[in-house]
Amino acid sequence: METLEFIIYPDGRVQEKVTGIIGASCAEVTAAIEAQLGLVLKQETTSDYYNANNVQQQNTAANTQTTFSDW
Repeated sequence: METLEFIIYPDGRVQEKVTGIIGASCAEVTAAIEAQLGLVLKQETTSDYYNANNVQQQNTAANTQTTFSDW
């Protein structure tokens, strides 16, 4: 399940936490919201971000075929 969690502090800072979205696509999901909220001071990636890279590398390795010349 994809979730967006926002914590709004008394001084106006907003903390956003995204879960359930694999890879860098979370940036696409949150871009419009972040544009309305203002300046992004800090971003931290989670393990879900890196899991997509591992899955993609595994799929690429599985689809790679080694060919040899006939002579």
